[in-house]
Amino acid sequence: MAFYESVFIARQDISAAQVEALTETFSALIRDNGGQVTKNEQWGLKTLSYKIKKNRKGHYVLLNLDAPSAAVVEMERNMSINEDVLRYMTVRVDALEAGPSAMMQSRNERSDRGDRGDRGDRGGRRFDGERSDRGGDRPDRGPRPARRIEGEGEQA
Repeated sequence: MAFYESVFIARQDISAAQVEALTETFSALIRDNGGQVTKNEQWGLKTLSYKIKKNRKGHYVLLNLDAPSAAVVEMERNMSINEDVLRYMTVRVDALEAGPSAMMQSRNERSDRGDRGDRGDRGGRRFDGERSDRGGDRPDRGPRPARRIEGEGEQA
């Protein structure tokens, strides 16, 4: 048997429970045809880059499969028939990832970052790359000329 990663996007207007039911349906197809689903990740509702069948968002799901090609073909056939599935893509891989996918890792990193106010003193930099204690003033420029404001100093 070969290893596959399959991602599908479900319509935005179905519930998370319906997405789980869809995932279970596709997983059952794989198991019935002699394969197994080693990982099942729901990435949640995400904004699409462009509209697909009048949808701006979609529920993303990743399935890692250890299955014969006939099982994958049958799963893809059912995905193409199902009206709740907007897009799907299955790729054959040499080995399956053991831990969470890159999408799940990035979600965890975002929550670990905490407050964005922890950047510390950023200070100004001069044009030559060295730090300036005056907030980025350039030493090659003289003082700014005084501004002339319209209406100031004019007599009517």
